[in-house]
Amino acid sequence: MLLAEVAKVSARVAAESARSGKIALLAGLFRDAEPDDAPIVIPYLAGRLPQRRIGVGWSTLRDAPAPAAEPSLTVREVDRALDAIASVTGKGAQGERRRLVGALLAAATAAEQHFLLRLIGGELRQGALDALAVEGLAAAAGAAPEEVRRAVMLGGSLGAVARTLLAEGPGALARYRLEVGRPVLPMLAQSAKDVDEALDRLGPCAVEEKLDGIRVQVHRDGGDVRVYTRTLDEITGRLPELASAALALPVTSAVLDGEVIALDAAGRPHPFQDVAGRVGSRLDVAAAGAALPLSPVFFDVLAVDGRELLALPTAERHAVLDRVVPGPLRVRRRVVTDPGDDQARAAARDFAAEVLRRGHEGVMVKALDAAYSAGRRGASWLKVKPVHTLDLVVLAAEWGHGRRRGKLSNLHLGARRADGSFAMLGKTFKGMTDVMLAWQTERLRSLALGDDGFVVTVRPELVVEVAFDGLQRSSRYPAGVTLRFARVVRYREDKRAEEADTVETVLALSPGAGRAGDSPAGG
Repeated sequence: MLLAEVAKVSARVAAESARSGKIALLAGLFRDAEPDDAPIVIPYLAGRLPQRRIGVGWSTLRDAPAPAAEPSLTVREVDRALDAIASVTGKGAQGERRRLVGALLAAATAAEQHFLLRLIGGELRQGALDALAVEGLAAAAGAAPEEVRRAVMLGGSLGAVARTLLAEGPGALARYRLEVGRPVLPMLAQSAKDVDEALDRLGPCAVEEKLDGIRVQVHRDGGDVRVYTRTLDEITGRLPELASAALALPVTSAVLDGEVIALDAAGRPHPFQDVAGRVGSRLDVAAAGAALPLSPVFFDVLAVDGRELLALPTAERHAVLDRVVPGPLRVRRRVVTDPGDDQARAAARDFAAEVLRRGHEGVMVKALDAAYSAGRRGASWLKVKPVHTLDLVVLAAEWGHGRRRGKLSNLHLGARRADGSFAMLGKTFKGMTDVMLAWQTERLRSLALGDDGFVVTVRPELVVEVAFDGLQRSSRYPAGVTLRFARVVRYREDKRAEEADTVETVLALSPGAGRAGDSPAGG
């Protein structure tokens, strides 16, 4: 399949407002695709690279060569080119990547270049595209959407299921079953603003502590244990304590869903960043484990001793979990059988408040009658966690790319120091509407102090309200911390820069994340 066809359909899907229209466009594309094209085309449409990271930034992309006159690039040729770019290492790697990127872009037409630049640069974002792709694949192959969805859930990869479906037809879907040792996509949650809203939406439910750890799926088959992340990467060798915990369970085989966290001597969680660093450690696993022991905490069970449990309601799966996993390894929960009872609601709110006091992230609220819908962000699980906001000052902004070309997009955010200067806390380009982008571009240009063609430095006068999920340590920034998942809420033209939040206010939100002055100045 030519890349030009994918680029054309991507643009048409983005412009189409009706869900049915989007699905029809995708179905037409998949009908024309070869089976081996599907695992490449699907992530491209969603704005992802199968290689994940290829070591190419916008400085490499901004000087694209003249485009080709006619389309000739196939998606598999593009995939091989990106594989080659991702594999470049060592001395001169940047120059070699630049050469390979240039060769790829020179073979692309103007429309294909536009698509590739946004894809590689992370600007090609199509919300919920995977869910639409399932529907499109089903329509293209004459299969029932629920059967495709189930196969993806149990097969763990939409691309792999798509290849099989297009090659063999709907009958091939029947062979996808839950197998111990083969990870399944995890069930995901929507959000609720507070516990009361979650209770009203779900009815009888369980309120569980939401841990800020690493999601893990643990498979035990006799004496063999395998551990997977939420993205289905195997990390068994890095977490020997999880294997030991799984082997101690009174079962022959099981598939468990949970989190891995680290607790201090007082039972409070270490920062997420510490856990992520430990899970990512590949070299001296023993030393890493001694420095930061991890604890598994399980909240669901998908199979046990040859019995698949996915279709069982939450309450029944919880009963099995309670039977096979000891209390210290299970997530704490409070069951609310009658959300209309005022005392039960008050108890649920008290439970959520206690979870926050213990240093955890919030709560998950789960309908007691819900099956485990792997890989779906269904309405049966709701997450409730406090949203932090800060009023910060814009210190600079970066020129956008792709759809945001010509607009000032990525904001550099600063908190106020005691001496009146500002400490940068991070960047964000999220949460901005087209109207906001146009307004802030004009406003920031009026405040510009300098423009190097990439970053526009501005007078620190404009205050913006930013929501974020928490702090993490960072030696890149002068306060020693940066914001996690920051996004713009609104501009505060009613506030002066002197009224912006201080570095001390920021650090007080997460005492364990860092202290002013414990990192070298930077950023």
